[in-house]
Amino acid sequence: MARRSFEEPELEALRLAALEHVRQYGDPVLRTPAERIEVFDEALIAEVHEMARIMEDGRGVGLAAPQLGRLRRLITVAPFDDGTVHAFVNPEIIEHSDETGVDTEGCLSIGEVNVEVERYTWIRVRAQDLNGTQFEAVIEDFPARVVQHEIDHLDGILILDRASPEDRRAALAELRDSLLPST
Repeated sequence: MARRSFEEPELEALRLAALEHVRQYGDPVLRTPAERIEVFDEALIAEVHEMARIMEDGRGVGLAAPQLGRLRRLITVAPFDDGTVHAFVNPEIIEHSDETGVDTEGCLSIGEVNVEVERYTWIRVRAQDLNGTQFEAVIEDFPARVVQHEIDHLDGILILDRASPEDRRAALAELRDSLLPST
């Protein structure tokens, strides 16, 4: 999930360099469900560190492994004010609120497009840590939105799929216009 920000030229260059690693809308890997992770080793830890770096440099608050072309059920999120990065291996939503809320979301895989998305206001997630130990967490408000967004990526779902038909049409037109060469 993208964090909107207007930065200094050096930070913008860092953001653009990080986004070179992120698969963009139209890449079929973004529509492919990810596989469970079974091996918990140093390579997994290194992957999380790389994902965290790309997410932070890209000015995101969440990143899913499929966005980097890796069909693995792994997400990193940093939706809290303290900037701490959390990794969830094989996450699944096991309970959620009845209440939902609508807010604007962006995505590192969908350029500068933002759409209104309805999400649960709180969720209970079951996942594993980097050692393979299972845990559960209740997550509320904006952090819950970020985790839901990233879990969607693991299932091949994009924010465009959750947008209203009108927002989806407008977003697709904006994407199409951004991909056309300037004349």
